[in-house]
Amino acid sequence: MACEAEKMSKIGSFEGFQPVSLKQEGDDQPSETDQLSTEEGDPGKDPEPSRISRQPSVTESTLYPNPYHQPYVSRKYFVTRPGAIETAMEDLKGHMAKTPGETIQGFWLLTEIDHWNNEKERILLVTDKTLLICKYDFIMLSCVQLQRIPLSAVYRICLGKFVFPGMSLDKRQGEGLRIYWGSLEQQSLLSRWNPWSTEVPYATFTEHPMKYTSEKFLEICKLSGFTPKLVAAIQNAHKNSTGSGRRKGLMVLTEPILIETYMGLMSFIGNRNKLGYSLARGSIGF
Repeated sequence: MACEAEKMSKIGSFEGFQPVSLKQEGDDQPSETDQLSTEEGDPGKDPEPSRISRQPSVTESTLYPNPYHQPYVSRKYFVTRPGAIETAMEDLKGHMAKTPGETIQGFWLLTEIDHWNNEKERILLVTDKTLLICKYDFIMLSCVQLQRIPLSAVYRICLGKFVFPGMSLDKRQGEGLRIYWGSLEQQSLLSRWNPWSTEVPYATFTEHPMKYTSEKFLEICKLSGFTPKLVAAIQNAHKNSTGSGRRKGLMVLTEPILIETYMGLMSFIGNRNKLGYSLARGSIGF
């Protein structure tokens, strides 16, 4: 029993344990522990500032894909599926083949904001004579609705931030573009307050939420790329137009864009749930 007690006392006092320095052969530099003990052992010497070597960072930031963009969110939009936007462009080229004599200037994927502040996914096609606004079903890969606007009828383009009446309950931030081709005075009261009206003499657009998904989408989703192409096409159309519907010229203004909504319950529900986009809604069943 005495021997066992003696052994226990040795273990309790950590007798026999020696510190081991983890050095390799040929390593003449003192370890961090040795350096600290040396500095503590010579209080008379002035301590030298410690030097910590850091390896240079090799991390590179890239714009595509956006580092703040979550991949699973972009996959919910059917337009980002492989081949979807290419199929839509080919379908629109087929529609344009029915009207020979027009040259396609480009395709863009934007978000239309209607007069009730509802967001709608749209493909825009600009030719030398026409602006086409296409509602495309990216789930079934088919053109649902096609609106043709003669470029010679467009007389004003406004660029600016969105503004709302002071009592409006559903407001949005950001900037957009509005294209006018008809007279606001001739717009009927019924079409102004009908959320499904197609007789509104203007169209308002902003950038598509998937613009930072890839370089390809950044090129076709930004207003900064769409606006100069549209302005140039309208100006050329005005020069070549000789009909009775010819306008005197095109005005490009920088001013706030008014969206005249007040309650906004319909747009609040629709925009929060992205009802205007071809979106994967998840499995619904029992």
